[in-house]
Amino acid sequence: MTIDDSLQFLRGFPELLASRGWDVHLVSTNGPRLAAYAESSRVVTHAVRMERDPRPIRDAAALMRWVALIRRVKPDVAYVGTPKAGLLGIIAGWVTRVPARIYVLRGLRLETATGRQRQLLIGLEKLTMRLATSVICVSDSLREVAVDMRLAPPRKLIVLGAGSSNGVDVDLFRPNRLPAAERVHALVELGLNPTQPVIGFVGRLTRDKGLDELADALVVLGANGVEAQLLIVGGVDDPSGELATRRLAATGARVVATGYRNDPENVYQLMTVLCLPSHREGFANVSLEAAASGVPIVGSNATGVRDGIVDGRTGFTVPLGAPERLAAAIEALLRDDALAEQFGAAARERVIAMFDRGKVQELYADAMTSALPPDRRRAALTVSDPLP
Repeated sequence: MTIDDSLQFLRGFPELLASRGWDVHLVSTNGPRLAAYAESSRVVTHAVRMERDPRPIRDAAALMRWVALIRRVKPDVAYVGTPKAGLLGIIAGWVTRVPARIYVLRGLRLETATGRQRQLLIGLEKLTMRLATSVICVSDSLREVAVDMRLAPPRKLIVLGAGSSNGVDVDLFRPNRLPAAERVHALVELGLNPTQPVIGFVGRLTRDKGLDELADALVVLGANGVEAQLLIVGGVDDPSGELATRRLAATGARVVATGYRNDPENVYQLMTVLCLPSHREGFANVSLEAAASGVPIVGSNATGVRDGIVDGRTGFTVPLGAPERLAAAIEALLRDDALAEQFGAAARERVIAMFDRGKVQELYADAMTSALPPDRRRAALTVSDPLP
């Protein structure tokens, strides 16, 4: 992964691989999450400084470090995700002839890019996918975009199960995790009214997350006489996020922004509905967390968002950039407690059946074993469960 914070999206997977007999090495820019893994006896960590944005000189230096690392470790599989680590790891794996080079496509930043930046990102994605031996797309809609843009041959682009990058812990994220009294206390402590419904937003604060549309929707809800509050959880990602946050606060609605929280499993307990009007995702993990918590979702029909919602059963999908439709969908759930409860129950049922973390991780582990050359695959199967 490019930055160590992204290692949270692998939670539990390195340990599963180690239990199957794999020698697991984690690579990212140095940071507290990588340091935490360094204390484990089950994995080996390597800090390689990488920049998220294109930096030719620094990227060349990082590539040299990648090549040196892979030559030293001699892995059977290079399993890489996020754009920069994907690019550098796959190139280094190709140069050093790593037998299996798996690129996990977790999203396409290029979808909301324009001009030369968009063309550059398209070229880099095509290069990464060309040098990879396989590309795992974390959602069906993401694969559709990659195929439509001809980023790689369709046969090379696969989705495991129903998608997602790591599933969700359905025991950690569950309904009624907080007793009623604790929920009321938490709402009051945040400055929210416990007698009014709460619209939740969880994610990086940036314009790509659809915060402008959410602000417009809040204005519509206010004009319709809907008393609702907005709980925003997440850190500001760029200047556009600061501007969007100020615009939300200016809508006249009660808006509480907590910044980053390390207890999302408790945050969802405070929400009546999760709103995700994002312009692009890979597969929105927050939609799985909310669904597992029994919270219905209103989201855009954008890439990676629509995969987490069954329209009319677990929530509503609305056209991208349509704040009036967004407001109408939110209002329908805020005014009908029985419908919100029905959608929330159906959402959790779907997550348990299709996105339980253990099930998803087993699919990824099996895919890694299947990607090995025949002789190495036979060796791996002697210390792991047989493939179906």
